[in-house]
Amino acid sequence: MKALVTGSSGFIGSHLVDFLLKEGHEVHCLIRPESDLKWLKGLDIRLLKCRYSDKTSLAQAVRNMEVIFHLAARIEAPNWDAYYMANTLSTKHLIEACAKNNPQLKRFVFVSSIAASGPSRRGEIKDESSQCFPVSPYGRSKLMAEEIVKDFAERIPIVIMRPANVLGARQKELILILNLLKKHIMPMIGSKKSKTSICFVEDLVKALTLAAVQEKAVGNTYFIADRSVYSWRHMLKFIARELGVYPAVVRIPYPVLYAIALLSEGLASIFKAQALLTRNSLEATRKYEWIYCTEKIRNELGFETMISFENGIRNILNSYKR
Repeated sequence: MKALVTGSSGFIGSHLVDFLLKEGHEVHCLIRPESDLKWLKGLDIRLLKCRYSDKTSLAQAVRNMEVIFHLAARIEAPNWDAYYMANTLSTKHLIEACAKNNPQLKRFVFVSSIAASGPSRRGEIKDESSQCFPVSPYGRSKLMAEEIVKDFAERIPIVIMRPANVLGARQKELILILNLLKKHIMPMIGSKKSKTSICFVEDLVKALTLAAVQEKAVGNTYFIADRSVYSWRHMLKFIARELGVYPAVVRIPYPVLYAIALLSEGLASIFKAQALLTRNSLEATRKYEWIYCTEKIRNELGFETMISFENGIRNILNSYKR
């Protein structure tokens, strides 16, 4: 396929680019002028520098593409306007450009998030028919973007994908956690009983490419996650063991984490950067469970996650050793 990937310089986007190239596809990457291209250097790709407010450049970028994977997003932002601009309005501009300049587009794959659906109530497993109630500005902005994408469903073959918490190499938050664990510091994330669905990035990119070619996918929304669910504490303890961190671990109490998040947000605002830890992310893991049923994508598209939790974590750790 001739594919355009937005958000290609980021964690998931760069893995998707790698996978598409490995499969022999022609890959074009839509990037902002200030994007960090460290994961894209030396790859056989076409770079298209563009801002989503530039309709002329967007028209040129989407023209003649067969598949568009829209991953560009902002998970953390200083205010609602920034979330709306990065996640909602940019999606609107992109899909409008597709409808106007590429009516023969074979697939528009929009990568949303479980944040758009919102958390599951205690003891509940949400599926694609469950009511959406996002609890964060990021989730609200992604849900609004989903609605915009659906508005174009009669003009463009669209698919909406909602990944669970994605784990993998190149993930900034995971690098922070690994560095803390190596220093025998374990952040207290969530309660002992809170659990979440997860997905390794290698499985996710396969699901995205499957959605791009399966006719049954058109017009549908899918959750992507492993069948099993995990608590954050279980995951952290496993990672610590794999790192060989067996002695007593200093645990950071939640109030201290909250203060650190507040400081991180303040510094990010001053230096115009993205905060590694925020109050929204802490609240989301502390108060809620994020558990989702993935029978729909398994039954309709034949998708199965292939990477076990243990092997997935070991693959991540091995990648940081290289």
